[in-house]
Amino acid sequence: MLEFEGKKAVVTGATRGIGRAITEALLAGGASVTGIYGGNQEAAEAMAGDNVRHGERLRLARLDVAAYAAVAAFFAQLEAEWDTLDILVNNAGIRRDAVVAMMREEDWRRVLDVNLTGGYAMSKCALPLMLKQKYGRIVFMTSPMGHLGFAGQANYAASKAGQIGLMKSLSKEVGKRGITVNCVSPGFIATELINDLSEAQVKEYRKMVPANRFGTPAEVAEAVLFLAGDRAAYISGAVLEVTGGL
Repeated sequence: MLEFEGKKAVVTGATRGIGRAITEALLAGGASVTGIYGGNQEAAEAMAGDNVRHGERLRLARLDVAAYAAVAAFFAQLEAEWDTLDILVNNAGIRRDAVVAMMREEDWRRVLDVNLTGGYAMSKCALPLMLKQKYGRIVFMTSPMGHLGFAGQANYAASKAGQIGLMKSLSKEVGKRGITVNCVSPGFIATELINDLSEAQVKEYRKMVPANRFGTPAEVAEAVLFLAGDRAAYISGAVLEVTGGL
């Protein structure tokens, strides 16, 4: 029997980079997955086409995770179809970099809205489905920037630090109901999120990593699947770093 056979999962930011790797790993493990994407229809269509072999076990839905009413409506429909939910991976995230003195208010708010408030909205609306069966796995995708901080990324760093605080509080609220809540903290991973870095920045960041390379989405997915599985039943309120020793 596959590890996640019969399990139902929701993954946000599911059609590119780390989110796609997580979604495809869950599918390979036997899970049924609803993948959330924000707006890149081309990426969603490409992922659907590449995973047609999974049939109805993969569904993709366009949703702004920062829009609470839309999230609530999504979960109402999901509950009517699935009744329960086993796994939620809060992976959706964006960057809008600028030094604080030059950062537009809308860029500060949008990064916090998607990265942090989105995780709150998705988790809150997912919990009734998990509480119903007294079982669940919630995983947030945070970042070392939450405690390291980088110049020009105050909004991103604040959102990632906030995710850890949210995770730790939530883990204490639902621990007695068979629900674990954890974070995975990827370092420099070879995805589209770092494609806008200059060649000089890439070289400088690689020097910071003791492993002397960037990680892969598949390596992050392995960490997420561990926390999402039954082997991690006694792990909650934890941050698992996937950073190459950063």
